Amino acid sequence: MLPKRLPPRPPSKANASENLLIGAYLKHARLNQRRSLRELSEEVGCSESFLSKVENDKICPSLAMLHRILSALGTNIGKLFEAEKDADPLVSVVRAKDRPILKTGHLRSGSGITLEALVPMSSAILLEANIHRISVGGSSKGLIQHQGEEMGFVLEGQVELNVGGKKVIVNKGDTFFFRSHLKHGYRNVGKTEAQIVWVNTPQSF
Repeated sequence: MLPKRLPPRPPSKANASENLLIGAYLKHARLNQRRSLRELSEEVGCSESFLSKVENDKICPSLAMLHRILSALGTNIGKLFEAEKDADPLVSVVRAKDRPILKTGHLRSGSGITLEALVPMSSAILLEANIHRISVGGSSKGLIQHQGEEMGFVLEGQVELNVGGKKVIVNKGDTFFFRSHLKHGYRNVGKTEAQIVWVNTPQSF
């Protein structure tokens, strides 16, 4: 029988070290669409076993894989979580200690990516903004493609962008812009963690 309601909301973030677990929400979205693990895994290009582990929060998909899963389900992370009932309708504030954190990729091997949400989930309609923290050697593990526009401001480190087949290096203090319909990805080519304030519209994660 299909679930009639979303799984319990994760505990309130006491500090930014707590991670956002989205596996149950991905599974809920899949079941609501009456789609099997096999059907979805074939569409996004992964094994049923891998997708099952993602849904059970046993492994973290790469940035590119997470985007493919969300796109296939016709949703994004903001839509997976209900808006806070006490959210101010005029202005939303996310305190530094309360920023939701999403980890992707192979974090145990030190090559993953952490996204810190700067815009309250479910509050924005078009805008999405995160701090991308990219471990040394970390990358999007594939290319992403969707509609919209995006820009970034490099806070720390050195990153190689790959946009439409063109590769360019951006360093601390640099900004960049591109149209999201071009296949794009990135990797940390520096010797320290890279940090980028990344803004895109409409929402893609």
